[in-house]
Formats: sequence, C-alpha cells, structure tokens
Amino acid sequence: MLFIHNDVVAKVLTMKDCIDAQEHAFRQIPSGGAIHRPRLDMYVPCERTDGYYRWGTMEGANDGFFAIRMKSDVMTWPKNADGQWRENKYCVEPGKFMGLILLMSTQNGEPLAFINDGVLQHMRVGAGAGIGARHLARENASAVGILGSGGMARTFLEAFCVVRPIRRVKVFSPTATNRERYAQEMSRKLNIEVVPVASAREAVRGVDILATCTDSMTPTFEADWLEPGMHVTMLGPRELSSTVLDRFDVRIRQGVGGVKMPETDRIKSEIGHSPLAYIAGTEEQMKRLPERTREGGFGGDYPDYCDLVTGKAKGRERDDQITFYHNMGNQGLQFSSVGALVYMKAKQAGLGREIPTEWLLQDIRD
Repeated sequence: MLFIHNDVVAKVLTMKDCIDAQEHAFRQIPSGGAIHRPRLDMYVPCERTDGYYRWGTMEGANDGFFAIRMKSDVMTWPKNADGQWRENKYCVEPGKFMGLILLMSTQNGEPLAFINDGVLQHMRVGAGAGIGARHLARENASAVGILGSGGMARTFLEAFCVVRPIRRVKVFSPTATNRERYAQEMSRKLNIEVVPVASAREAVRGVDILATCTDSMTPTFEADWLEPGMHVTMLGPRELSSTVLDRFDVRIRQGVGGVKMPETDRIKSEIGHSPLAYIAGTEEQMKRLPERTREGGFGGDYPDYCDLVTGKAKGRERDDQITFYHNMGNQGLQFSSVGALVYMKAKQAGLGREIPTEWLLQDIRD
C-alpha cells in the first residue's frame, strides 16, 4: 500500500478533475452506486482549560473504493476585542494538524493507501463550491467576492475559475497583510485581477459570485448587501445569518451533512462547527464548549444536488435570482471519490511511499 503525502497530492490532483470526480460520485447516490456516512465528532476534555479534544470521522464508498477520513484536533473558540469569534484547531502544537484518509478496496478489503488530508481537504471543499457555481451561477458570471484569505479561499477561487469566466476578484480578511498576500499570489496563479479591499462590505458590492471562506462563529456579511443575480456559497455553517438565508430565491444543499439523532446530555448537535457530536467530560468541563446560537446554516430542509441534477428541484431560472449552494454534505463520498483519484494517479506516476500491506493484516479473526 501507499502513504501519499501532501506533496504528491498537490502534484497529481487538478481542480477540474476534483470537481468531475465528485460529481461522478454524487450522481450515483440515487441508484445506490455510491453511499456515505455523514460527519460525526467526539469531544473529550484535554489539557487546556479553555478547549476540548475533538476526534472527527466521515466515510464514503463508490466505484470499488471506500474511504474514512480521520481528524485529531485540540479545539478552542476564542473571541477577540473586536468581537470576532472563531473556531481554532491544532494537533500537538499550534500550526500542526493531523488528518488522514484510509483508502480501502471494496472488492477484496485490501488497504490501499493512507493519504494526508491537507491538500485534498482544501481541494474537495473548493471543488464543492465549484460544483454549486457550475449549476447555479449565471453563465456570464465574471466577478467574485471572497471573504477570507486562507487555504480554502484559494481553492474556492480556483474552482470558480474552472467553471466560469472569472476576470475580477475582490478579497477581504481582517488582517491586511493576509489579504494582500492572497491577492498577489492568486493574481499570479490564475492570471486574473485580484484586489484586496478594506471591508467585507466592499468585497460583496457588485460581484456575481460571493464566497465566505472563514472559520468565523458568527455571520460574515449582512442580508441587505446581497444584490439581484448573485450566487452565494460558504465554508462554515455559522457564516450565514437566518436573515441572509431568507434572501435566497434558490437554495440547494450539497447533500446530507449530519446524522439526525435525538439529543441527550452526551449527544448534541451544532457544537462549534460540528453537525453532531458525542461529548465526554463533567458538567463543569462541558462549559468550555461554545454555546449554540440561533444563527447558523447547518442545513435546512433544502433540495440537494441529486434533486437538482435529476430535475426534481429547480435551479436558477432567471438572471435576477439570488442562488445559494450550501457547501456541506456528502463529505465521506468526497473523500472516497477524490481519494481514489489521487491513489490511481499516484500509482500511475510511481509516486508515494510504499508501506508493506502485511503490516495491516493479521491471522487472528477480529
């Protein structure tokens, strides 16, 4: 089997292929050709008195491959003096992260690969935003507003450029050096005009596609900033207010984003950015967790991608409609479809680090 590091993923995975692989997998859901288990998280008290340990998994299978994506993070939810409330994470120390995809064959059960999830994670989420824009943005959409300047903001814009003739971009994030760096880097990479702006309001004004790509725990823009004809998508479930959601003429969700279960003292929904979480700890320790708010786009009862492409739900019908793609759901299937693509491309190119498969096999029945 292979261990496929981020450097290999970056070499073999293109955004166009990432978009196409996901759409191919999503279209198989109604027939049973693909299946996924939505994200589940587990919270356990950690050494920090202001945080919690979080383990997260999601699973999917299609076209002979199964994947489970696993994450190990220490979580905090700091608020700064400006009122910004964010979800932060790290593994071992700030700036380090642990996320792995285990890819298996559904034909004979063989373990095929461990894949670092960093590059693939950014690509699969950006590709999801691209899928939404491919089906819902106006055909002539050429101007993009980006809120945020991190890794996801980069892949969102790359995906938009694959599916629409993007020529002009405005980007805002609170730290001026970050938005300026983003503008310079993405202008060079995509050969388009990317301009840093001094406010979220200015980033939203006059664009055709709006993407909010932040780790914010509160809404990032106002409902009355939206203009006729816009297409909107997001990264985190708390970036949109209920008043923003009410402004959309067309709302499509990517797929099922979370398991629905009765809540108890130990099973709760919408903790931070977690759709559903199992929670350990004492009553006092659980006070470290962020409180739930009335705001948040964890996924309403909208039609999904499959409803849209099979004609069960209507997409954009007029240029003046404001459309929304809820860029969450089908996460496990994203990792099986894109993970399989990366594995096959790495094998073909002779890339990746070989691991003896027998290390993972045993002769004791489990």
